[in-house]
Amino acid sequence: MEEEKYRLVYSDQASAASPRQAPGSGRAFLRLERKGRGGKTVTIAGGLALSDDQLRRLLKELQKACGTGGTVKDHCLELQGDCREKIRPLLSQRGYKIA
Repeated sequence: MEEEKYRLVYSDQASAASPRQAPGSGRAFLRLERKGRGGKTVTIAGGLALSDDQLRRLLKELQKACGTGGTVKDHCLELQGDCREKIRPLLSQRGYKIA
């Protein structure tokens, strides 16, 4: 068999999880944003190798734990307010290492 010479560099399919990265493994990031939001604070959680349905389910759990609203945008979770300290242990339980 001939060795595969090409690898996927870019994909515009945001809902497809990386085939090399299983859900619940790898690195996730948490960051706080205020810019462009009228002074409101938003917590962004990204780097999650999950499908759109799994992201929505995780968002519901995080919203309930934090007692706040949120949305899925550009394959990242956006939660209203500074929820980093509440989210960090929940993502760690799922096997993510927070950067």
